Amino acid sequence: MAHLVEILLPVSDAPIQEALEGIRNELTARFGGATLHSSAPAEGVWADDGTFELDRIVIAEVMTEHLDRDWWRDYRERLERQLAQDEIVIRTTQIDRL
Repeated sequence: MAHLVEILLPVSDAPIQEALEGIRNELTARFGGATLHSSAPAEGVWADDGTFELDRIVIAEVMTEHLDRDWWRDYRERLERQLAQDEIVIRTTQIDRL
């Protein structure tokens, strides 16, 4: 069974656009393709110590037959450092290709 892996990337800072290109290129090289939903960034809001924070995000997607959890954990930690984020969410869904 295949997996759809989604990475929720913050785009609130201007330098992120250059980083997105590098992320897309790296994922494409490793998995043979990647999709970035960047034309209409989503907005998320959360409460942090009584104040509301707003994030704009782009979702990067790849499909893979094998889910290497160690690689994804290391990749998430690297993205968090690169993008100066407390947490980057990477989620996966098992899919059946129709």
